[in-house]
Amino acid sequence: MVTRTVDFRSDTVTKPTEAMRAAMANAEVDDDVLGSDPTAARLEKEMAKIMGKEAALFVPSGTMGNLVSVLVHCDIRGSEVILGDNSHIHIYENGGISTIGGVHPRTVKNNKDGTMDINLIEAAIRDPKGELVYPTTRLICLENTHANSGGRCLSAEYIDKVGELAKRHGLKLHIDGARIFNASVALGVPVDRLVQAADSVSVCLSKGLGAPVGSVIVGSSSFITKARRLRKTLGGGMRQIGILCAAALVAVQENVAKLESDHRKAKLMAEGLNQIKGLKLDVSSVETNIIFIDIEESSRITAGKLFKDLEQRGILLMLESSKRLRIVMHHQISASDVQYALSCFQQAVKGVQSENGI
Repeated sequence: MVTRTVDFRSDTVTKPTEAMRAAMANAEVDDDVLGSDPTAARLEKEMAKIMGKEAALFVPSGTMGNLVSVLVHCDIRGSEVILGDNSHIHIYENGGISTIGGVHPRTVKNNKDGTMDINLIEAAIRDPKGELVYPTTRLICLENTHANSGGRCLSAEYIDKVGELAKRHGLKLHIDGARIFNASVALGVPVDRLVQAADSVSVCLSKGLGAPVGSVIVGSSSFITKARRLRKTLGGGMRQIGILCAAALVAVQENVAKLESDHRKAKLMAEGLNQIKGLKLDVSSVETNIIFIDIEESSRITAGKLFKDLEQRGILLMLESSKRLRIVMHHQISASDVQYALSCFQQAVKGVQSENGI
């Protein structure tokens, strides 16, 4: 019988804090589709200021935030966007840029640290002389932190170089900043500096920051004007959204400071897991709150079996493949939870090994 649950499935699983619930209950609201919700306006103004951009727009999800951003920049069907082959937009967002926007993705290999080689990005830009047969390159997308690389951070210097490349070729730069505050905290670089070179950024409020719903996209005033119209087209225009934005304001004001602790707990967890025979981690690559756990090739343990055994002990995580598990740390996991989870891992691995006669 499970007596304790520790939920590492994602940083999206957090529950609203009491402060968030109180803010939601007392939120001043109006019709945001008509541009009248004061709490939504306050959140958008605050996020634009924090991110160093002219304007911002609340959207229901990060997927919509990225989709709207890409479609604003690539407003002619047959446009092409250059993005990482292991990026969230390319893999996990239903191919929306293509199916809805008619935008063609041109992938460049992501390195282990989430970057793409600058020379490969430049080589992927279409020659305008070939417009009779090629799509037209209009946008480059980066992801920071890079989830599939284990929450690795892209530096301001790297982003600046991509931004310079984009400008040189008359392109726009969008950053999928679902966990941009994690990158800012881990690098010790103000978030506005980190996105200075970007024409637009999507920022998730319901991941590490712990709000119950929503993302914000930021950019120039003209960009946000176009984005607002596209949000409505996609069904993202909502009425009294101040109820949601009130919780998001609390998240931004109170939870950014907690990210450093999340990163410390993730590193502690990774170091502990790396001591367990049969498991393999690159501890040095754990820069923020995501941990990938690989099963050693010589081991007869499967990730699926370990996943089920841990679930029975109240440890919830994500099964990535037959040889890989994923853990994501968040502010509602305590240091005690980490120690408890490590003991459960030790017991579960030992149990599976015993069953297999290892």
